[in-house]
Amino acid sequence: MTNPGNQPGTASTAPADWITRWQRVARRIRVPLGFVAAALYVSELWRRAPLPAAVAWSLALVLPGLWLRGYAAGYVKKNRELTQTGPYAHTRNPLYLGSMLIAAGFAVALQSWPFALVLAVGFAVIYVPVIASEERFLRATFADFDGYCRRVPRLIPRLTPARTDAERGSFSLELYLRHREYNAAIGALVLYLSLLLLRPALGVLLGGAH
Repeated sequence: MTNPGNQPGTASTAPADWITRWQRVARRIRVPLGFVAAALYVSELWRRAPLPAAVAWSLALVLPGLWLRGYAAGYVKKNRELTQTGPYAHTRNPLYLGSMLIAAGFAVALQSWPFALVLAVGFAVIYVPVIASEERFLRATFADFDGYCRRVPRLIPRLTPARTDAERGSFSLELYLRHREYNAAIGALVLYLSLLLLRPALGVLLGGAH
């Protein structure tokens, strides 16, 4: 975002520089951090079997997260319009919020503070610069973005939908399929299967579970 009241090199460029530097760091550590999270997940799962009650409680976070991501995917028209209806009338980033709920759910299933900490760091390092970058793009692209920001919080949803002059819109299965949001549900199913089957499989491969 450019502020015509400031000259290049003044404080107005600082946020953009900060975002760019953070994005650079995020790109470099995203893959290694993913490997760390995966290794820690397997390690924690091998260390102790997940409790059925914890797995059941995790569904209270994972299922709403999947629903929110799927619901949002059926509304958003990336780069074509500023989506302000559906879940976007409650939070500006329902997709990211849904991902956080899903991740928190699997941390609950594992009952692992180290795994939860790695996930929290990962979300902070990756999503904060991504959200900042996307907001810069939206602010430069859509004239009413600042007004939308005043009505709708960045992440924590408001209870009632914000009023907007935009067309109400409705959930589109075509958009949901185009964004391939079903992959999130498939990924969650694979992770739940791993909670049930990975430890026994590792026990067979490594000569018996402890």
